[in-house]
Amino acid sequence: MRAYIIALAFCVTGCSTTVPVTAKFPERPKATPACPQLETVKEDVKISEFINTVTKNYGTYYECAVKVDTWNEWYETQKRIFESVK
Repeated sequence: MRAYIIALAFCVTGCSTTVPVTAKFPERPKATPACPQLETVKEDVKISEFINTVTKNYGTYYECAVKVDTWNEWYETQKRIFESVK
């Protein structure tokens, strides 16, 4: 019985700490989401192929820009939420 009380006392006091524990929000990673490489145009190309390549590149660029902007917005929102909970 006495051993039970001592073990219980260790269990209860083992979880307490007098040092405040503060969590920090992770820093923004150095690498942002990767974007695909844009297509290049060959020297001897028809105007229709040139226009198709330019159109694809515009689409690829703006799609990547939306992904990066959305990721940055998500990160800032999560950071504000984390800091407001403290």
